[in-house]
Amino acid sequence: MYLEEKRIELVKRLRMQGRIKTFEVEKAFLEVPRELFIPENLKNYSYVDTPLEIGNGQTISAPHMVAIMCEGLDLKKGQKILEIGTGSGYHAAIVSKIIGKNGHVYTIERFESLAKNAKENLKKANIKNVTVKIGDGSLGLQKYAPYDRIYVTCAAPDTPPPLIEQLKDGGKLMVPVGETICDLKLLEKKDKKIEIKSLGGCAFVPLVGKYGY
Repeated sequence: MYLEEKRIELVKRLRMQGRIKTFEVEKAFLEVPRELFIPENLKNYSYVDTPLEIGNGQTISAPHMVAIMCEGLDLKKGQKILEIGTGSGYHAAIVSKIIGKNGHVYTIERFESLAKNAKENLKKANIKNVTVKIGDGSLGLQKYAPYDRIYVTCAAPDTPPPLIEQLKDGGKLMVPVGETICDLKLLEKKDKKIEIKSLGGCAFVPLVGKYGY
């Protein structure tokens, strides 16, 4: 009950800050228990708006960053989504709620132990429309392409070309570009041309792989 109250408080705060703008994103944040995606020793920090360590030098993103990315991607019911960097599975869980049971999230994780944990976390949260894969996320996931939306939860030197190729025409791709402090970029594919918009500064762990660091 205590953590549920904290979740409601956090969502109210994110709404007041303008991080959460839409009913769909707010509902997803209220429905997904962040504590299920956090190591046991950090559960008391579940609703503190900060990144938390989850092992292998990786983190679960701060809730405000998850909200910014979800709002910026303009997610819709029934979409097919590709996530690069599964981490704990929390971000994918939020997205899965927004796109609904007819949508699907495919997510790639570099570290096998994290992918295994993410699968368990998603199962605990009763999330059924997320598929976790192990591999080099910078190469995307050609098998299920093209995607309505693609987002990267780690910092890349530039947008990996395979991700642009695997994006549907009319689709949107979000990626943090940079090293220590990144620029959160939103790319939109229109008639095979790419329009790029900056959503501001952010900090992420580095993307590892062929098109990473």
